[in-house]
Amino acid sequence: MKKIKKHLIVAAVLLAGFAAALGSYLLLAPDSRSGGGGLDVQPAAEALPVRDSTHRLTDPNKSELTIVEFLDFECEACGAYHPVVEKLRAEYGDRVTFVARYFPMPGHRNGELAARTAEAAARQGKFEEMYTKLFTTQQEWGESQDWKEDVFRGYAKQLGLDMNKFDTDLTDPETAGRVQDDQRDGLGLGVQGTPTFFLDGEKIPNPGSYEEFKALIDDRLTD
Repeated sequence: MKKIKKHLIVAAVLLAGFAAALGSYLLLAPDSRSGGGGLDVQPAAEALPVRDSTHRLTDPNKSELTIVEFLDFECEACGAYHPVVEKLRAEYGDRVTFVARYFPMPGHRNGELAARTAEAAARQGKFEEMYTKLFTTQQEWGESQDWKEDVFRGYAKQLGLDMNKFDTDLTDPETAGRVQDDQRDGLGLGVQGTPTFFLDGEKIPNPGSYEEFKALIDDRLTD
C-alpha cells in the first residue's frame, strides 16, 4: 500500500510539473513577460543564478553545491516540490546551499503579491518563515481570483511582524523591484516556467521524485 501511495505522489508531482510547463509556454515569451503591476520585465543583460542579495534557505560554511529554485508561491507544481525540497534541505543542509528566487507567473492572481509578501517579511528577517507559510497554506489561497492581501497580512501577524513596517514594505516600489530583479535573472537564464532548478548554475530537467533529485545531488557532491 505504501509503495502504491509513493507512486501516486510521484505521478502527482510529474502531472503538476507538466501543467506548469504548459502554462508557461502559453504565458511567457522567451524575451519578455508581464510582471507585477503590469510592468514589462526584460531579461537581465548579465543574468546570474545567484547574487549577494539572493535569499538562501541554507548557507553552510563549506558549501559543496548550490541548488537554485525559481519559484512561484501560487504554482501548484512548486507546492508539490516543496516537501521534496524540504526533505533535501534536512538531509544536505550542512553541505548544500539551497536558494529561493522569485518568478511569479502572470496567470496567477496572487503570485506576485505573495512574492512581495515574502520580500516584505525578509526585511524583518522572516523570509524563511513566510516562505514556509505561503507554501504550507497554498491550498487555502492559491488558484483564486480574489485578492488575498488580507490573508497574507494575517500570516504576517501570525509571524509576529511589525505590521506598520510590513504594510509599508509591501507597497514599496523597491519591494516590487526586488521581485522583478529575480524575474530578470530568470528570464536571462532561460526560465519560462516554475519550478525551474539550477545545480551549480546548470539548468536541469525537473526530477520526477525525491530519489531522483537525491541521486543528482549525490552524483555532484565531493566525497
